[in-house]
Amino acid sequence: MNWLRRSSAAIALVSLAALGACTLGGAAAGGYVGNKATNGSAVGTVGGAVAGGVIGHELGK
Repeated sequence: MNWLRRSSAAIALVSLAALGACTLGGAAAGGYVGNKATNGSAVGTVGGAVAGGVIGHELGK
């Protein structure tokens, strides 16, 4: 049963990566830039991640 959980998690992770690679990459990059630009502010990090995710989603279309 443990192998079933691991394989299900792996399939879900691969599917998520394939479908949302641009969005996820954009969010990660935006979060990093937002964090650095606002000297570690949580609001800046989240705002950058949201903006980066939107940009990544639009570029991935």
